[in-house]
Amino acid sequence: MMLEKIAAADQIATERFLLRPVRKSDAGLFAMYAGDRRVAEATQGIPHPLPPGAEEAFVTRAMATGRDEDIWVMDGTPSGLPEVLGVMSLKKMDRAQSEVAFWVAPAFWNLGIASEAVQALVAANPQGNTTMFAEAFQDNPRSARVLTNAGFQYLGDAESFSVARNARVPTWTYLKRLE
Repeated sequence: MMLEKIAAADQIATERFLLRPVRKSDAGLFAMYAGDRRVAEATQGIPHPLPPGAEEAFVTRAMATGRDEDIWVMDGTPSGLPEVLGVMSLKKMDRAQSEVAFWVAPAFWNLGIASEAVQALVAANPQGNTTMFAEAFQDNPRSARVLTNAGFQYLGDAESFSVARNARVPTWTYLKRLE
């Protein structure tokens, strides 16, 4: 078995888990968790049902050099939790801005995992942003609460396309200034 090395600078520690880069070995758990309709329908880009090979394509994209999005796994192994609790991403925009997105596996909902991850990501500010944005589907008030708990301010209503729902879905848009 080959162990993949991860630079400590690429990790963000929280009290209960690490935000760490994606590994090839994460693909199976991604397929299991992201294949859950509840997870897919809470995101913009995860299809449901998850097509064959989607998890490998996600891992390849997450590990590619020159990508416009940094992706971390919420890894609970430091505190005895499972290796994959969910995923965080920070998509680069122009003018030192990024968009935050996340999902947590249903087995770990209502445990504060997402709040802890978003707060750690904002505090670490790994891309040196002056502003972060995020969206939450209006039928997912828990995600909106995660964002407000991390200091994001409501900016307005919009809508985004959900691949799993094959529809445009009303969203709340949030902003966090880091200057």
